[in-house]
Amino acid sequence: MGLAYIASVLEEGGHEVRIVDSLAMNYTLIDLKDELKTFNPEVIGLTSTTPTIYDAYRVAKLAKIINPNVKVVIGGPHVTFTPVETLRECPYIDVVVKGEGEFTTLHLMESFEKGKPLSEVRGITYREGNVIKDTGSSRFIRDLNKLPLPAYHLLPMDKYKLGDRKFGAIITSRGCPFQCIYCSSSQLYGKVWRARSPESVVEELRLLRDKYGIREIEFLDDTFTLNNKRAEKICEAIRREGLDISWSCSSRVDTLTRKLAFKLKLAGCHFLYLGIESGSQRLLNFIRKGITLNQAKVAIEITKKVGLNTLASFMLGIPGETRETIRKTINFAKKLNPTLAQFTLCTPYPGTKLLEIVKKCGCLLTRDWSKYTTLEPIIKLPGLTAKELKRWLERAYLSFYSRPSFILRNLRKGGFALLKKIVEGMACYIGLRKGD
Repeated sequence: MGLAYIASVLEEGGHEVRIVDSLAMNYTLIDLKDELKTFNPEVIGLTSTTPTIYDAYRVAKLAKIINPNVKVVIGGPHVTFTPVETLRECPYIDVVVKGEGEFTTLHLMESFEKGKPLSEVRGITYREGNVIKDTGSSRFIRDLNKLPLPAYHLLPMDKYKLGDRKFGAIITSRGCPFQCIYCSSSQLYGKVWRARSPESVVEELRLLRDKYGIREIEFLDDTFTLNNKRAEKICEAIRREGLDISWSCSSRVDTLTRKLAFKLKLAGCHFLYLGIESGSQRLLNFIRKGITLNQAKVAIEITKKVGLNTLASFMLGIPGETRETIRKTINFAKKLNPTLAQFTLCTPYPGTKLLEIVKKCGCLLTRDWSKYTTLEPIIKLPGLTAKELKRWLERAYLSFYSRPSFILRNLRKGGFALLKKIVEGMACYIGLRKGD
């Protein structure tokens, strides 16, 4: 989605753009090499998360081998917080775009085109000979309604599917006012929440439905329900327009009311993602989640009353975690009994307060970014070895999904296919762990 937004701004600026979604197209480096030779771009833009950064480096190297004069630019959450390190680690990257990249990238292209100094482009870190220079931060886009819709026409839309059902995604807001120490969103997009109008949102949903035949949508906002009135207006607009779509979104347990949950359900929402994180109030306070265990309980009860499915997420291995608090989290997950539960290992990503804390106390186990997948132990915990922590993660999944009540509930709902996928997924994970 980030590349699609940047592409639409570049196209408005008169640039010829192509997007290659290598994951969706199942491309190898050889396939990508053919694409690069065919299109022969003057500038290549990459995006990457933390665990995929080394793949981005390989693509950058490939690009320079094909054309040593091509400009290689990279953006995304990881490099935003590690710009100097990124340029040092990968000599094939010329420029790092930090934060929101739409207009920064447009200004960068104009500088390349007109031969202007890169020092005039705000929001980048770049290489000038053997010296790495930085131009500070760019301004956040205040009015998101002024952004053109993402360049869906450049994406392989027919490749995005859930089973046989076409799947689409949409971003309707940016920024986060909360202070969770394990998340970099407020640093990446700012602490001031900015949102698109309901009319703009419905326009994009209509495009996805009418032009691409998509009726399953995921709202990628950090907290879609942050402003209840706006969320309700979007729900009302979806119903008024008769869009007939099903969708999912993320919420916080302290922003969900029964009224809003009911409107979400009526508008076609079928799944809510709720970050609950721990069954220990002490650990919730430590990570500055800003919620209580009782609020989590109430929120899950609300979703059940209105008939919304929930995916509740939990983290194991938070600094200060013990075997007792892990058991509390697993038992709390089973007591809440959401539709699905996701368990991950606490991971200190670049840009987070958590990484600063872990580095300061000397508890960082590795700087190998490929291991920052939320399935590998990254934080050293007193009294808990990395091997034991991975076993607790395995135990959490087995304990939650092997309950007779869970199996019977899903069989009654005709959820045999879901159960089969869960079992296969757990078997795969256990097989991988034993093969470590």
